[in-house]
Formats: sequence, C-alpha cells, structure tokens
Amino acid sequence: MDTIFALASAPGKAGLGVIRVSGPRADDACDALAGGRPEYRRASLRRLRDAEGGVLDEALVLRFDAGKSFTGEEVVEFHLHGSVAIIQAVLRRLGALDGFRMAEPGEFTRRALENGRMDLTQVEALADLIDSETESQRRQALDLLSGALSARVGRWRDATLRAVSLLEATIDFADEDVPVDVSPEVRALLTEVVEGIEAELSGLDAAERVRTGFQVAIIGPPNAGKSTLLNYLAGREAAITSEIAGTTRDVIEVRMDLGGLAVTLLDTAGLRETDDAVERIGVQRGRERAEAADLRVHLVTEDITPGVVPGPDDLVFRAKIDLVGGEGVSGTTGQGVPALVDAVKARLMDKAVQAGLASRERHRLALTAGASHLHAAIGLLDSGADLYELTSEEVRLALRRLEALLGHIDVEQILGEIFSSFCVGK
Repeated sequence: MDTIFALASAPGKAGLGVIRVSGPRADDACDALAGGRPEYRRASLRRLRDAEGGVLDEALVLRFDAGKSFTGEEVVEFHLHGSVAIIQAVLRRLGALDGFRMAEPGEFTRRALENGRMDLTQVEALADLIDSETESQRRQALDLLSGALSARVGRWRDATLRAVSLLEATIDFADEDVPVDVSPEVRALLTEVVEGIEAELSGLDAAERVRTGFQVAIIGPPNAGKSTLLNYLAGREAAITSEIAGTTRDVIEVRMDLGGLAVTLLDTAGLRETDDAVERIGVQRGRERAEAADLRVHLVTEDITPGVVPGPDDLVFRAKIDLVGGEGVSGTTGQGVPALVDAVKARLMDKAVQAGLASRERHRLALTAGASHLHAAIGLLDSGADLYELTSEEVRLALRRLEALLGHIDVEQILGEIFSSFCVGK
C-alpha cells in the first residue's frame, strides 16, 4: 500500500499549514525530513530539511501509531508556517520519497472507513461538519460523527441478528438444545426494530432540511414589497426593486442563518395573470417553488387578494404598512420585520424539533428497504416453522440493509451469534 500525503489545512497563505502523511512508510517521512522519529502523540519542534540538508522550515512534528490515528494507519503530521512556498517545498520533498504519493480527494477518510475507524454514516457526518454553516447543522453533524446513528442502527442490527440466529438454530440444529418455538421472541425482536426504523423515518425529512437548509418563499401580488423585504432581510440589494409591476421575472434566492437554522429565502415573481410571455414563465416558476417550499410568507395589500390561497401553516402579513398604517410589515422601514422573523423562526423550529438522526436519501432507502423486509418476515411467522427458511431470508435481507447503511456487511457474524448463543458448536 502506498503512503499518502496532502495538505490537510486550507490552501493559501495562513498562519499555519498542516501536512498529513498516512501509510506504512509514514515514519520514513520523519527520518527524511525531521532527522528522526519523535515519541508517539508528543509534539516535537524539529527543523525540516531538503535532500541536500537545507532547512525548509521549523515545524511541530506529531506521530500517531497504527490503530490510534484518524486513518488507523501510521500517521505523521507536519505543522508548518503557512507560507505557500514552504508548503510546496515540503510537498515536493515528500513526493520524491520512494513509495509516497499525493492523496486523492477524500482518501484519508476512505482509509479510516476501510480500517474500521469510522462507519459510512460518520464519514457523511464529517463532510457535513466541514460544510456546516449554522449552529443547528454543526450540532447535527457532531451527533452523527459521535456515532449516535451508528449506535441506534447497531442496536437494531443486534436485535435482527438475534432473530435470524434463533430462526437458523431452529432450522439447522433442531436436535440440539434450542427452543422449539422461537416465533414469540423473534416477533418481539422484529417488531421492536420495525417500530424504531419507522420512528426514524418519520423524522428524516426534517433532519434533511436541517442539513441542507429550509426554503421560505415570499409570495404575493406585484408591487407588494416582496423584493424590498428580501433586500432588508439580506442586508443588501439582492433583488431589483421598482414601481413597475413584473420587475421580478425569476426566483431570486438568498441564503442566511436564521436563529441557527440555514434558510434560503425565495423572492418570487408577482402572482398575476399577464400577457407577457417571459413574466408568465416567471409567475409559473414562482408558484412551483412556493408550493415546494417548507414555508410561505404571503404579503397582501388592501386592494388585491392573495394569488395563492394560504395554507394552514403559512404566514400572512399586510404589506407596506409604512404607507397604509396598521399592523403588518414594511421592507422599506423595517416595521414589523422582527415579528415576521420571529414567526418564521417559530414555524421552522417546530419542524426542526421533529428531526431524527438519519438525514440523507441513502439513509431513507436503506431504512425503508429494511423495514419492508422485516414486515414480510413478521407476516411469514404466522405460517409457522415450515416457512422459517423464507422468514430467515427476509430477516437476512433486512440485516444486509442495516449493514449497508453503516457501510459494512459481514455475514459470518450470524454464525458467530449462533454458536455463542446456543450450545451447538460441538
């Protein structure tokens, strides 16, 4: 296996640059550049040298032994001054060593997965943590990275493994000291897992929205102040505003942090019937995006009824109260905007609290397939021991889906559970 290396910190000039090395010859990097190998997990200040002995930089060197590093392999980190020239010089020096090569994108994390340091849900969580923009995204990613979903799936996996072990023992070892009728315990185990999976699936949409961001559409008739409100909320001129109806022709998006939640505000074209072909397309797009949004904020005026009937969870505000007075909102003066923001946050928080741990379409597919197989297995239990082989196969398929969710499948563990649970290994 090659020893890989790469810049682990952000590229460009900085106060500090970290180069990570991982693989069977990682310690050779210490010998070649630092003149020796520091103690494991103890930062050592060393002068790094090129092949001719010239000084490249003075850096902190850290060594991690196999099984106790991020990748599970021997790892060395060089903490350098963040000069572009220094970083490039050290990378060239490493690239000249025999058996070393530049890491491919994500290869350190892939090795962590292959070496059992992380499962697939944690790999996804690491990517989410790096991409997180808001507090809710950070917390969600950390929960997954800590293994919260892995532990939950692990409990379902253990219960499913126990169920298939009982069925297999009844099928293959009928003459041994095993229960004659295992169906009650199997049913209880599978029912518990199915209920857990379905509860997780019920919170997946909300979790996915926390991860990717909620969408809030601002809709209403032309000249209701939608673009002005968007600009006020964004704190910049994100949308063109004018007194001419139909100025907004396409959906304008502004992403922002709203109470710790990632929110994309959508400014849609004014909803009206029009003979202008381009504006008509904009109105249709606005309707479609509004219908797909997580929340709609309707701006209404005194003389024009809403172009879309508000739903039960939608928010409705009178527009341009700086001109007409009363309660409502004005994007020009900011009147009523704090109340609007609070109302939007409250609606979205209600959705966010329903979030589970699973947050991706891959999770949904694996869990849905697993639950489907378990439902089939529970149904087959009613037919008795004659169909235990079919029942066992359905449970095995469910087990595979759970294993696939974590990114590892090991059918030999089924035999291990059988022989550890029953006295059949003679």
